[in-house]
Amino acid sequence: MAPPFAAPPTEGGRARLWLGLGVGALAVLLCCGGGGTAVVGLAVSNVQAVREQGRAVTQDYYEGLVERKYAKSYDALCDDARRRESRPEFERRVSAEPQVDSFRVGEVDTNNLTVPVAVTFSGGSRGSQRVTLAPDRQTGAMKVCGVS
Repeated sequence: MAPPFAAPPTEGGRARLWLGLGVGALAVLLCCGGGGTAVVGLAVSNVQAVREQGRAVTQDYYEGLVERKYAKSYDALCDDARRRESRPEFERRVSAEPQVDSFRVGEVDTNNLTVPVAVTFSGGSRGSQRVTLAPDRQTGAMKVCGVS
């Protein structure tokens, strides 16, 4: 007696199964790998932005000191530093300190948010200062929060 239905074909079934699993694994790898790459790219660009902003705000702060435009330096300060010292107090203090003739901004330490600055004062004496940075709470831009 003949069976009421034909037997399913078996040739090539395993090859199709493995091909389907391989394509599915490749799709998962591309999706997860793309997301991982995006996360790494975002982290790298964030570190680069901190470096650029840190150098720029430090540059602005010291340019204000060199040009004796203390309002420019005060504008580079973070909110906490502004709360500790008003603009007139800041201008009185920095004008009484040795005047900065030139400076060289070093590389931003992104772990500690500090920047080394080589400073030459009027009269030729030289010194090294460390600028502490902090992100602004409203804009996220880096600001100078202290100089030691």
